[in-house]
Amino acid sequence: MKKILLSGAALLVASTMAFAAPVKVGVSIANFDDTFLTYMMDGMKAYAKANPDAVELTFTDAKEDMAKQLDQVENFIVQKMDAIIVVPVDTSATAPMTKNILAKNIKAVYVNRNPGNLPDGAYYVGSEEIVAGRLQMEFLGEKLGGKGNVAILMGKLDNEGALKRTAGNEEVQKNKYPGIKILDKQTGQWQRNEGLAKTEDWLNRFGKDLKAILANNDDMALGAIQALKDKKRTDVIVLGVDATPDALTSVSKGELAATVFQDAAGQGGGGVEVAVKAVKGEKVPKENWIPFKLVTPENLAQFKK
Repeated sequence: MKKILLSGAALLVASTMAFAAPVKVGVSIANFDDTFLTYMMDGMKAYAKANPDAVELTFTDAKEDMAKQLDQVENFIVQKMDAIIVVPVDTSATAPMTKNILAKNIKAVYVNRNPGNLPDGAYYVGSEEIVAGRLQMEFLGEKLGGKGNVAILMGKLDNEGALKRTAGNEEVQKNKYPGIKILDKQTGQWQRNEGLAKTEDWLNRFGKDLKAILANNDDMALGAIQALKDKKRTDVIVLGVDATPDALTSVSKGELAATVFQDAAGQGGGGVEVAVKAVKGEKVPKENWIPFKLVTPENLAQFKK
């Protein structure tokens, strides 16, 4: 399957193509309250603002409810949208949705959460999730000198990001750092308060044996850091994913050891760009990849910009 890399910055540059009428795109987001997804929406809006004659966007919030998301997609079909962008609540439940969209000759674009095995007329824009997990464990393995006990805060277990980021952690641990032991894996549902609660439990169960926490996203990592502060523990290394502004501030304070930059604006803008090009009949790869990058105190300045 052909893959291409897209630059987040390039995706937001105004298109030079002139269209007779704007492409109508319905966008169903899994959860408006998810920090990362709000930045993704900002990227979509920025692309539309830079290309006002090319695209019109309509947003809906699925509120982490797959049935609600299916209804939103059906409404977009009834409204005769040219393309529908979905950040799915549950990637394992998207096949009927994709089928219904394509049956009406509408383009389907999935962003950030990859259903996989997409048929012709359906596309994906995001990052190769396993890479984020590999980057985390590579960094942590060096920090721990190859030895220590860690726990993993996973996202929602029906999300590709949670499964593959964790798989990346485990792959590097097994193949390169067998001296590191994974004490436990628990889902924090991508939420800060859940990350805090799970970390409190681990601190009570494992005490000083716990040396690090790998979180599938920054919100859970920041919850873990708050739990550590409450217990006055400064000896536990915490890593996240997304490089949100709050996370970058935490890295600058020496709290979060590192995070992995996932280009929210690049994914959002890229999703809209793919939708527009597909509707206009341009050749677009089914999978379009936005690179992950490790963020540490040493290179923090370039990401804070």
